[in-house]
Amino acid sequence: MHISILTFDGFNELDSLIALGVLNRIKKPDWRVTIASPSKRIESMNAVVMERHVSLQEACTADAVIVGSGMKTRDVVADESIMTQLQLDPSRQLLGAQCSGTLVLARLGLLNGVPACTDLTTKPWVQEAGIEVLNQPFFAKGNVASAGGCLASSYLAAWVIARLEGVEAAQSAIHYVAPVGEKEAYVAQMMNNIAPYLAGHSAC
Repeated sequence: MHISILTFDGFNELDSLIALGVLNRIKKPDWRVTIASPSKRIESMNAVVMERHVSLQEACTADAVIVGSGMKTRDVVADESIMTQLQLDPSRQLLGAQCSGTLVLARLGLLNGVPACTDLTTKPWVQEAGIEVLNQPFFAKGNVASAGGCLASSYLAAWVIARLEGVEAAQSAIHYVAPVGEKEAYVAQMMNNIAPYLAGHSAC
């Protein structure tokens, strides 16, 4: 199972790396989580330099793809050389968008008729793209999900785990990363946010 997190220059570390950490709580030989980028090296909004694992083309063959967020997302969606590489298809893969990553899915036409979550800065741009923006941290319809707010990236990662490995695996992953003394509360909050969007979907 391959899950790839699309990460661009100017990326928000919390958005890409929290998801990376939570998703990597699944310890199975066939479970692979990668950072994908148009270039071999990318620099975050706080000048953290990171090397990608895979190209955008390889990421597009993954079982699940999360589109990360960052301060240059509007530049990304305006760059045809990047956007034409993003051959994503919710009929064959899970798709998630974190904060301004929602704008990428919107521009790719993958949110037609699907309301979405995003951060407050990106909200007007997503609305300009014709997408209804919800005042909540997480929403999913079918195989497409979105999250708004940096720390909501854990909900997005948990949704991917729940869809691919089951609810117990998602609960275990969140329980591991949650603060000591608050673990049960964090798991309950996570389930309150993602459970309504799991009905009818069993783990693959």
